[in-house]
Amino acid sequence: MATPSTDIERAGASAPDTLGFTPAQAVALVARAAAVDAVGLEERAASLGKRSIKRESKLWALDLAIRSMDLTTLEGQDTPGKIMAMCAKAVRPDPTDPSIPSVAAVCLYPELVPVAVGQLKGSGVQVASVAGAFPSGLAPLKERVAEIRNAVAMGADEIDIVLNRSAFLSGRYRQAFEEIVASKEACGGARLKTILEVAELGSYDQIRRASVLAMAAGSDFIKTSTGKLSTGATLPAALGMMEAARDFYHETERRVGIKVAGGVRRAKQAVQYLVLTYETLGSDWMTPDLFRIGASTLLNDVLMQIQKERTGAYQGPDYFTVD
Repeated sequence: MATPSTDIERAGASAPDTLGFTPAQAVALVARAAAVDAVGLEERAASLGKRSIKRESKLWALDLAIRSMDLTTLEGQDTPGKIMAMCAKAVRPDPTDPSIPSVAAVCLYPELVPVAVGQLKGSGVQVASVAGAFPSGLAPLKERVAEIRNAVAMGADEIDIVLNRSAFLSGRYRQAFEEIVASKEACGGARLKTILEVAELGSYDQIRRASVLAMAAGSDFIKTSTGKLSTGATLPAALGMMEAARDFYHETERRVGIKVAGGVRRAKQAVQYLVLTYETLGSDWMTPDLFRIGASTLLNDVLMQIQKERTGAYQGPDYFTVD
């Protein structure tokens, strides 16, 4: 039976990765990750989540929420026709209002990447694909890497993988690190987002360790959740990841993006995460290059909130096309 290291070599990974961390250095970095004050983290997240913003700032935040959105469908019933409709929505969220911006990306399964690539050519909207045995991440590494390379070859601009939680939670940090390195290499020029699946990690300390490991391995983004569990993104979990990204930047001078996903359905939630980002990471992260929201039903609620802020009255949900 092949060892994890043998599987890494066969998959074509190189060590150290582009950041210069060897596996041993990455493991040491994870091991010395600061303990998290859970009570303090939850209190700060709750306080920031209640912060109100002025009308002009709220309109700006809602606009940024759309520009930072990964419009997502990850269902077994996805069809080319559904993807074509979603891509049209991604480019023109409200066909009656040209001031509404396009979203950052669409996110879908690898099988449907060519459909999205054809629909979005020249639009500026990126094509993101889950790959690497989403949502478990437990297929043989060679197969996971091949799926990533195939999605990129079909035109994916971004790849969302999942952390091997089995390896991570067993303390096999080196294996989990090397698998992300292999995935990053397979991405070529595509961005890599690593999903931590925070609901399965068990504690804020583990969320911080997983964040550090994924960033040290070269992830361009760390992402909260797959959206396949009953619990997805939460304000405290996202705040813990943001604090890890802030500290990682101070240590390495490398900015890593944050993506919140799983259960983000209301404009109010999107604004809360933007407030967390600004207060924790600063204005440099207030851009789709460093902040994303993964959602399937959020967009229409944001559109309704924009109309409400502009006119003082809500439009009905059926005023907008179904996501």
